[in-house]
Amino acid sequence: MSISDDISPVPPAPVSEPNAGQDAGQDAAPAHMAARAEALRDQLNYHSHRYYVLDDAEISDAEYDALFRELQDIEAEWPSLRTPDSPTHRVGDTVVAALETQAHTLRMYSLDNAFSAEEWDGFIQRMLRAEPDAPTAFWCDPKMDGLALEVIYENGVFTTALTRGDGEKGEIVTTAMRTVRNLPLRLHGEGPHPARLEVRGEVVITRAEFDALNAARRGAGEKLFANPRNAAAGSVRQLDASVTAGRPLRFLAYGVGQVVWPAETSDGAASAAQGPEARWATHGQVMAALADYGFGTPPDARRCETPAQVMAYYEDLGRRRSELPFDIDGVVAKLDDLSAQAALGYTARAPRWAIALKFPAHQATTRLEHIAIQVGRTGVLTPVAELAPVAVGGVTVSRATLHNEDEIRAKDLRVGDMVVVQRAGDVIPEVVRPLVDQRPASGLPEFEFPAECPVCHTPVRREPGEAAWRCVNVGCPAVVRQSIIHFVSKAGLDIQGVGRRWVELLVDRGKVTSPADLFGLDKQTLLAFERMGPKLAENFIAAFDTARTGATLNRLICALGIRHVGEQTARTLAAHFADLDALGAAQAETLQQLPDIGPEVAASIRAFFANEGNRALLERLRGVGLWPVRPVRPEADAAGAPGEGSGPLAGLRVLFTGSLTTLTRSDAERRAVAAGANILGSVSKKLDLLVVGDKPGSKLDKATKLGIRVLREQEFLDLLEGRGGDVPEDGDGAPGNEDEAPEVSADVPAAPEVLADAPAAISADASSGVAPGVSGGPDRADMTDRTVRTDSVDAPAMPRKKDQHSLL
Repeated sequence: MSISDDISPVPPAPVSEPNAGQDAGQDAAPAHMAARAEALRDQLNYHSHRYYVLDDAEISDAEYDALFRELQDIEAEWPSLRTPDSPTHRVGDTVVAALETQAHTLRMYSLDNAFSAEEWDGFIQRMLRAEPDAPTAFWCDPKMDGLALEVIYENGVFTTALTRGDGEKGEIVTTAMRTVRNLPLRLHGEGPHPARLEVRGEVVITRAEFDALNAARRGAGEKLFANPRNAAAGSVRQLDASVTAGRPLRFLAYGVGQVVWPAETSDGAASAAQGPEARWATHGQVMAALADYGFGTPPDARRCETPAQVMAYYEDLGRRRSELPFDIDGVVAKLDDLSAQAALGYTARAPRWAIALKFPAHQATTRLEHIAIQVGRTGVLTPVAELAPVAVGGVTVSRATLHNEDEIRAKDLRVGDMVVVQRAGDVIPEVVRPLVDQRPASGLPEFEFPAECPVCHTPVRREPGEAAWRCVNVGCPAVVRQSIIHFVSKAGLDIQGVGRRWVELLVDRGKVTSPADLFGLDKQTLLAFERMGPKLAENFIAAFDTARTGATLNRLICALGIRHVGEQTARTLAAHFADLDALGAAQAETLQQLPDIGPEVAASIRAFFANEGNRALLERLRGVGLWPVRPVRPEADAAGAPGEGSGPLAGLRVLFTGSLTTLTRSDAERRAVAAGANILGSVSKKLDLLVVGDKPGSKLDKATKLGIRVLREQEFLDLLEGRGGDVPEDGDGAPGNEDEAPEVSADVPAAPEVLADAPAAISADASSGVAPGVSGGPDRADMTDRTVRTDSVDAPAMPRKKDQHSLL
């Protein structure tokens, strides 16, 4: 299937043969070599576009390779001839030390969701109330499931690529994106091109290419990717661009951000106007221009003249979604008229003129073959369903979390059952229910939760009021392994450039048995690992040194993984204690005098510092120089100061529970803090608001009994935007973290890779201290990687396969 219609750029002139007797070795390239290099660039860019975008090759691979090698040779001899748009950049010969961030010129918004015809109609009515004369023709396209990205062109030449990030700023991934074959390094066409053009789009991998990629990794003994979206995200965020170059990535443009036109048009008329509406009237015209500029665009897009036609398109695409080459999870519908978009504007998180119509989750039936137990960082034992492999929405699922013992009991799941499996949000595998009528007449035994840790065989404990069983042995190999991974992760010290899989490898090879060991690693030790080159080893050592000397007290407190102590509580503790000595000496009564620290959190802090192994770790950290004594830097956490300002949640204590659909948990908490809230970790009489997602669990029951106000996710978003009515005036509670969720194999999204791949899969074997079928589970954020999409925008009807979002 073609990615775009046959929109062919004018082919460049054929490449002439080189002149004999060329004067090689001169500092200044001869004119005929400069002309030849330019002709080769034009020819290669033309054929790349035909092959990767139009699916219509004109020359063989061997002919293309010959032209490519010729250009490489010329540029090697005369480096001054290597221009920013040269196809030779696509081989990925650059390694960056870390991914830096940069602000988006215009915010990349998220989209509101609709799950039914009624919710779609509600969106239309809200839109017409805000703008009664708004036209109701929509540009509709598949909601691609990839990594949202912005690519920037200055005077027609690609200069910068940014991930969506939090919408305000993203990571700079320019070197990696230069290797993506269908991304134009110079805009096609005669122009005039914008002086600055920001193109928004999605980086994706087709299902067929994803299967081939995983097959190759399986053959090489490497860890498999969970799904195409995670493979795309991890590939783009590589520090070594050569890794990205080896991945089958495609960039599909769905709209534009900032557009700045030249001061004069080609006919000499002055043009001070900026923005897409200065030259285009509809989103469809934007998409036609992007196709002419050389971009691939999402397949099967179309203009729908009425809201009813939008629903017909949504239903039709839902029936045909498996026929598309890419994973999709819905339809994005956007007003086609750009002036109407501008009039309607945006809420705090999404455009008022666009919405994502989500498909129901894919479901399939398979057999529950085994229930394995994974041990996480805090000792939580998490049951994981091992399933007969089954295709669910184009992804093979073989494992899914069962959360806890109560979940198994409530669903009456038994080994040997035929079960219904779905991918929640088309991402996270979930066992929905057993097919009880298909059980053998003799029945199946109920699952018995283990009485001891499957790794270290210590008796497990379940505290009153909790759903989780825990291994209480802090020396348990699985607990130690996950604790070190957490220490390095974004939720811990956030050591830049050191990926989870490298940490796993260091632990499994016995090079790191404690977080303190990380700071003693030397270059020779690191170079013993396959795929660890000198530059990467130096980057690792520099990253650890930066973390050691630059860590703030609150980040170190987070990294230690004290139960119930999350970012909010760590800030509070860092603001009141000079260092870890002072914190460790504090009595429970003193701790409980601090804002929002109750008896449970205070007891957890005291227990951590009373543990002999933890005290030994702290002394080792002191010995390597990781001992911050300064409080949290105000400039780094000003937005996170609880209860300050005049936002809609100023002074309120808020807790989130359940699975959110439009935001990640961390995004929701950040937005609440920015609105003045204080984030708590447990339900008590002090809590003001409980925001609930899917499957909220016991926290909802407890909050209801205490009379605490409960908000659904959309009500919370409405409240942030000033549309949610009154809120309670007082309350308080005890901050903390959710317990971790399990790592459930390649079928469940893991955190995207940041570094070059580790040399081999990390197996759960004796060397890692993890029993067969049992592994340490990552934090919840690692498993539920639900990056909020930036889908949105519009466009008019056109026959080619177009867009997905636009001015977002």
